[in-house]
Amino acid sequence: MSPRVVDPVARRQHVAEAVFRVVVRDGVEQASLRNVAQEAGLAIGSIRHYFDSHDAMIVFAVEALVDSIGARILAHVETLGSGEGRPAVRVLSEMLPLDERRRDEAVLWLAFVTATRTRPALLPQAERLYDGLRFICGKVVRRMVAEGTVAADLDVTLEAERLASLIDGLSVNGVLHPDRMTPELMVALLGRHVESLR
Repeated sequence: MSPRVVDPVARRQHVAEAVFRVVVRDGVEQASLRNVAQEAGLAIGSIRHYFDSHDAMIVFAVEALVDSIGARILAHVETLGSGEGRPAVRVLSEMLPLDERRRDEAVLWLAFVTATRTRPALLPQAERLYDGLRFICGKVVRRMVAEGTVAADLDVTLEAERLASLIDGLSVNGVLHPDRMTPELMVALLGRHVESLR
């Protein structure tokens, strides 16, 4: 009987998803090698085979999160000029905790970004999240300018920063105060902001 071949890319992704579940449920502090191995249904030795250290495992998980969110949202940005209703609001809403999947992403974002205060190894990924949000907001604002749905003389850099700051604030409050900052209220506030750019 030949040994089972393990796809290293799939195994690392499997571990990252276990990290996500532990962090969403229990926080970054509980995402130890032992807890993640248990969550993934693996031996600690299997985790160590793919990651040199606990920090390497967490860094990989954050990179996987950034890549996943970025790819999904950029795909939505490409559809900005099409569709019914307010396409910019539809695209930007992808970054808000409006359903379980996006709420989990926002919880992970907040947990990992907060952890950078005491875990410098996570700082490059936190910077990617920060810059990525502003890049996407800039892309959306530039697309709206090009399509004539906002003022042509808009200061794109300033408005992208203002929009990113709004999304940051809505996301934090949506995670920390979900009964008060409801999905409906988040979308209404985002829509009001986008309308104010006209």
